[in-house]
Amino acid sequence: MAAGNRLRQIETEINEEKTLSDTDQKTNRRSFIKKAAVALPAAGAITAAPAIAQSKIKWRMQTYAGTALAEHVVKPAIDKFNKIAGDEMEIELFYADQLVPTGELFQALQRGTIDAVQSDDDSMASPTEVTVFGGYFPFGSRYSLDVPVLFNQYGLNEIWDAEYSKVGVKHISAGSWDPCHFATKDPINSLADLKGKRVFTFPTAGRFLSQFGVVPVTLPWEDIEVAVQTGELDGIAWSGITEDYTVGWADVTNYFLTNNISGAWIGHFFANMERYEELPEHLKELLSVCMEQSHYYRQWWYWGGEADLRVNGTKMQLTTIPDEEWAEVESAAVAFWDEIAKESETKAKVVEIFRKYNDDMQKAGRPYRYG
Repeated sequence: MAAGNRLRQIETEINEEKTLSDTDQKTNRRSFIKKAAVALPAAGAITAAPAIAQSKIKWRMQTYAGTALAEHVVKPAIDKFNKIAGDEMEIELFYADQLVPTGELFQALQRGTIDAVQSDDDSMASPTEVTVFGGYFPFGSRYSLDVPVLFNQYGLNEIWDAEYSKVGVKHISAGSWDPCHFATKDPINSLADLKGKRVFTFPTAGRFLSQFGVVPVTLPWEDIEVAVQTGELDGIAWSGITEDYTVGWADVTNYFLTNNISGAWIGHFFANMERYEELPEHLKELLSVCMEQSHYYRQWWYWGGEADLRVNGTKMQLTTIPDEEWAEVESAAVAFWDEIAKESETKAKVVEIFRKYNDDMQKAGRPYRYG
């Protein structure tokens, strides 16, 4: 009301000066505008909506990886995301077992205790039909590029999305890591050498390898190095040679078996569905872009690292099981796939995709498959 009276008073003053010259009238009109501008903010303040301060979105993400490994497999991507998101969003990164044990990651994610996770399905005990294919599915891939092709061109993305949507988790992205090899204290030169070996490995890989006498052992990731030193473990079948050097396992093992049971680890980024849906679309896109960049980084870091350390590494001696004998392991994988396919319709569908893909690669010939 006070602002309105002041405006009317100014108008009256201008009307009383109508006899002034045109020049003076123009001057007074400018004066009126200036005086009115002083009064308007007060009047506007009466009707303007109050400004709403937007708080920064904060997420907590836990990775399967320990600190040294995470420096390569996840931290660069999260650092990029936080830098680009600026004042809008921040992801706080936690390492293996820091908030919850790796085997409880899925439950924590589903409850919303953790907002996002980087892991394979197998390690985090996901209760889905696709869990058995996470991590190292025996001989499901030959090379790291097989994984993104399987997901983006052969239909695995759609299956994973559907399975996780059922349980309130958003499957953001799938990518490949390193191949699965044995790093051991004693040399492995034949299948017989595997018998009785206590090995840290993934649940599905352990289930497969147990038929060759391997004794799978589950321990917290950070305890593995000490467990090898104390004799609790005879070896590790959890990675390729790049990780062995990066995380310190090459310092406590003496031999590296060049045969592998899988060409690439299948890992993923997940988010709590409710928290994910709360994000604006541009932050969802930014998550996707940064996760894909993370996958690309690992493609060349692992591929180059595996070759370089086999040739130039000095900490482990390379051993090999002859191809004729290793063919027994490859044949056992075919039977293992049949076993998995019988467990459910969804598993059968995924196995069929693996079969189709590997058959196509074999028919394509070099460089996709050799022999």
